[in-house]
Amino acid sequence: MTQLDQLKQYTTIVADTGDFQSMKAFAPQDATTNPSLILKAVQKDEYKPLLATVVKAHAGKSTDEIIDHLLIAFGLEILKLIPGRVSTETDARLSFDTEATVAKGRTLIKLYEAAGIKRERVLIKIAATWEGIRAAEILEKEGIHCNLTLLFSLPQAIACAEAGVQLISPFVGRIYDWFKKSTGQEYTGADDPGVQSVKTVYNYYRKFGYATEVMGASFRNTSQIVELAGCDLLTISPDLLQKLAESDAPVERKLSADAAKSADIARVSLDQKAFRLALNGDAMATEKLAEGIRQFAADAVKLEGIVDAAR
Repeated sequence: MTQLDQLKQYTTIVADTGDFQSMKAFAPQDATTNPSLILKAVQKDEYKPLLATVVKAHAGKSTDEIIDHLLIAFGLEILKLIPGRVSTETDARLSFDTEATVAKGRTLIKLYEAAGIKRERVLIKIAATWEGIRAAEILEKEGIHCNLTLLFSLPQAIACAEAGVQLISPFVGRIYDWFKKSTGQEYTGADDPGVQSVKTVYNYYRKFGYATEVMGASFRNTSQIVELAGCDLLTISPDLLQKLAESDAPVERKLSADAAKSADIARVSLDQKAFRLALNGDAMATEKLAEGIRQFAADAVKLEGIVDAAR
């Protein structure tokens, strides 16, 4: 069996890409996108007809509305290839606006439902700021399930679980990047700070009985992936999926709900003040959250430019 086949025995595999053509070979259960991935996809020749079709069909609408329809167009194509859920991200510039994030989440779901897709097959991606988590809490109560992204710390994860969020995406690779840059050290296997962060979150959730799903994300190498075998879900880029499919090295289960119950972790209670203080006290999480929001916001602006140019 390939590493990918072995991994599928323990973990739900998710394709992390806006390039739905590349998903066919790997048969993932779910798929995730983000502004950077969509921006990259629409600049490829094979997706320019999709962009042109969307722009033409909604020519009289605002750029913001056209982008919503473009995101849904990609989501619809992805859903034709997978049996599970697609994650569609809200505009990162709304990350500190609860009301606007809720409105955007409702809009995206309405567009999917208008296209015949049940809301159970869609996850609305929202940055794991305090405001984003509060928006997700409101949406979840309406049956609109959310994927809280740009998650780098246990306090973020705890706040998400307490809010009843469906799924979180802790960013393994970006945590690794920060520690590698700040310490000058290379990390592999169980010593990887990104891997350790996800294990801590997973064990916390399972020890205290939270239903929120944990989906490791943003991987830099296959070592990080196989070290998290047993995590609820792992969202993996096509190039790393290919490497897993080409290897037959053994994959062992590393995470399990039963083992988590004996983990030495104290329960934490967080209100807004405690959340902000804890996040502020974690330099890595603070810096990577801010950086991620800036990057996604910048790519959203670039995507607007591409849409405007296509009119």
